[in-house]
Formats: sequence, structure tokens, C-alpha cells
Amino acid sequence: MMVNTGETELNVRIDGPESAPPLLLVNSLGTTTDMWEPQLPALGSKFRVIRYDARGHGGSKPPAGPVTIDDLGRDAVALLDRLGLTRVHVCGVSLGGMTAQWLAAHAPDRVDRIVIANSAPQVPPAEVWNNRIATVREKGLEAVVDNLLARWLTDDFRAAQPAAAARLREIFLANDPQGYAACCAAVRDLDLRGELASIRTPTLVIGGSEDLATPLAGSELMAATIPGARLVVLKAAHLSNWECAGEFTDHVLSFLTE
Repeated sequence: MMVNTGETELNVRIDGPESAPPLLLVNSLGTTTDMWEPQLPALGSKFRVIRYDARGHGGSKPPAGPVTIDDLGRDAVALLDRLGLTRVHVCGVSLGGMTAQWLAAHAPDRVDRIVIANSAPQVPPAEVWNNRIATVREKGLEAVVDNLLARWLTDDFRAAQPAAAARLREIFLANDPQGYAACCAAVRDLDLRGELASIRTPTLVIGGSEDLATPLAGSELMAATIPGARLVVLKAAHLSNWECAGEFTDHVLSFLTE
């Protein structure tokens, strides 16, 4: 369904028992609600799972200009308001993990627990993002998809699970190129390092030992700076919820239900 937040329109999918605790899942840069396919059966049995395409992704309305982390955070809060949800657990990968950080820092009364996976409070250098934005705007998503898949998944996983890699390629190419480029600007301009110490929300950080997009050092920084945060390291590249789907799901379930 489409939900008008006042600033944009978000494509939203809801699964699981109506009486179960609500869990908001926030997709990574360049993916959609479909990125949660490996987790949905298990999470949907325990939680009321709310998935949405972040602004500029999937079926959500493409933005008119560059997007900021403040925009994405406000989108999440507005979505909760429209759905009548006071407090939720939040689990986000990559860009979704950045949104989770923002929510815990700026809207702590709306979140119970957060999972920040394969993410970081800052992802320099800016020129890498500027080059990607320019390439996508000029040549489209096909021009960058193969390079991104090589960063999302290890070589071994792509060789062993070609269908999974092909599915992620399909998910990425379903996005609007201009919407993707707009959200690249949000990552380029991100700097939440100064806000981590203020977070009081119980936090699980999941990092990938082979992650080149958001290297493990960023996960270690978040776990060391957010009071009481825990760190789990999976042997995976950037999309650990696909590469180590079972382990990822088990850690999330254990943390959210303890």
C-alpha cells in the first residue's frame, strides 16, 4: 500500500500477527522491501513486520532533489504516525542502519530496540559518491550494478549461490536511477559520529568481516561509542542478511525477544 507522509509517498508492506510487537525494517541503499525475503518467515512469526521502500527506492515516490538523512529519518517517524504506532523495534541494513541511528538519536521515544547492520555513522570519501551519482545520472543503474554486487556479496557466495546474486541484481535494477542517486547524496553527506554517545536505545550492531562498502571499523566504532551496544561480526560482505541469512536472523530474533 502507499502511505502519504506529508512530504512524500512510501510503498509499505505489513506482515505478521496484528497483536505482535511491531518491527520496522529499513532497506539498504539500492534495495527494496524485497531485501528482507530471507528474514520474513521467521520475523513475521514473532512480530508485526512493517517494511517500506525508503524514499527514492522501489515503489516509493522518487524525490525531486537530493535527500538527507534527516529526510529519511522524518519519513520513518511520519510513517509510524500514519500507521498509529507509538513505539517499534527497528532493524536496518546499510542506509537503513543509518536511519536507525538517526531515529535513536532524534526520536528515542519512538524506538524500543535497534539493530544496525552493515552500516556506519560516516562513509567517506565524498568524491566516490559524487562519481557514482554522476555515473548513474548519465548512464543508469546498469553502469554500476556489477561493481556493487561484488561489494554486496563475497566472490565465494556469488559462485555458490548464483540465483541469490541474480535476485539482488534484479532488486537493484528495479529502482529509479534518479531516486538512487538522490539517496547516494544522503550517504555522502552523512556524519552521525557526534550523536552516537547520546543514544540510550538498546542496540545490536552487526558487522561483516568482508564488508568493503561499510568496513568493520565503522561497526566497531558504533559498538564502542553507543552505551551498552553489542557487536556481532559475521563472515560476510555488505549484505550479511543474505550471505549469512540464518545467523543474521537468529541474532536479530535473540536480541529483540530477550
